[in-house]
Amino acid sequence: MKVKTKIFLLAIVPFLVAIAGIGIGVRLQATALAKAQHATVEAAYMSSKQTELRHYVELATSAIAPLDEAVAQDPRDDEALRHRALAVLQNMDFGPDGYFFVYDMEGNSLMHPREPDLVGRNLWGMRDPQGALTIQELIAAAKHGGGYVRYVWHRPSTNQLEPKLGYVVLLPRWGWMIGTGIYLDGVTAALARIDESASANIRRTMMWIGAIALAGFIVIAACAVFVNVTEYRSADAKLKRLAQQVVESQEQERARLSRELHDGISQKLVSVKLLVESALARLESAGPQRVGASDPQAPLATGLTRLADALREVRHISHALRPAMLDDLGLAAALEQLTRELGEEAGIDIAFVRTTDDDAAHARLLGLSEGVNTALFRIAQEALANIVRHAHAAHATLALDVSEHAVALSISDDGRGFDIDRVQADARGGIGLRNMRERLEPLGGTLTLASEPGRTVVTARVPLPSKKRESSSLASQSRTS
Repeated sequence: MKVKTKIFLLAIVPFLVAIAGIGIGVRLQATALAKAQHATVEAAYMSSKQTELRHYVELATSAIAPLDEAVAQDPRDDEALRHRALAVLQNMDFGPDGYFFVYDMEGNSLMHPREPDLVGRNLWGMRDPQGALTIQELIAAAKHGGGYVRYVWHRPSTNQLEPKLGYVVLLPRWGWMIGTGIYLDGVTAALARIDESASANIRRTMMWIGAIALAGFIVIAACAVFVNVTEYRSADAKLKRLAQQVVESQEQERARLSRELHDGISQKLVSVKLLVESALARLESAGPQRVGASDPQAPLATGLTRLADALREVRHISHALRPAMLDDLGLAAALEQLTRELGEEAGIDIAFVRTTDDDAAHARLLGLSEGVNTALFRIAQEALANIVRHAHAAHATLALDVSEHAVALSISDDGRGFDIDRVQADARGGIGLRNMRERLEPLGGTLTLASEPGRTVVTARVPLPSKKRESSSLASQSRTS
């Protein structure tokens, strides 16, 4: 997958995810609001219907209250007064489906103006289509001081079973349950209209979100195509130039090593070879008694000196490639040796300072990983080499600080300084700084630069794992072993 394709995906995928999240959130919120509106409207409707039913029942009980009180005064007229009360209730209605009904406590129907065939029948065990015992529930509500009951009942005007809300009270003197009810088709229709309106609003909102997402997708795609077309050649040229710089840098390093080996070690070894051959020739020409022969000790001593120089140069090249002291004695010793040798060669006063020199810091230094040691040593090499080549400095300081949480390496000098922004923006230069950053990046480290005439500071900082994490890691390793 190409880099620009990845960039396009990194732009479009979060956008689509964000739009999808917004859509889901809006839909969930709108659905929740619609449900809340449904519940609020339903509660308001039901409250109004309950109040209406209570008023109807209160009106009915008020109409037969004188008859009920007459029974208390003269119980002998009880039967006649009962019939008069039922007649009064039968004549009271409110609309084609609004009527009162009366049952006794055993479930016998005493009065039903819309369904007279039920009068005299015992409906105690009657069940509605859902299996509920309707009359028993009504009687139970009346015994508890009156209440509301939802049930399914035959509607006279439509001859259909429909949901109904009833309100019943108890007449204790006669042992009657009197009540009335309202069919809930009007409430159901109103709630259905509200739900449909809410659903339509949700659909329109989702369509708007979809349109915005499509427009955003088109804009991002168009921008990606534009950037791809206009930047392709420039990016390709930069990549080629960077690759060429890397190749040239490698070739320059190889050439430097080749020159040092050829001009230094090779010539010294050839010189040693000639001196040793000369000494051998003199010994052979002198014969057993070496009469009149030159003393071979001088060329042999010179050869040994040259051989020692060659060995020192081999060690120097080896140390430049990978100092053995870094692996044997640790980072601090290797840095101290580096500053000493480079200061002697370049004629610059380079000081090495350890800001913390206690036992704990020494233990942490020895415990640094090979990757951290190598990265910081190479950064020190690169920074000191830049000071020698470009800074024109008389003094430089390399400071190493090891704390509980991080190790920091600071290289400062009193040279002429440089423009940090210009060097970092220059594709042809600043390779050393990029190399430093690339070495620190896998370790989670940071590189800080500060430069002005007379003062330049390069600081590399690498975080260290905490003791808690190390102890948990050791504990897990011990459990594993």
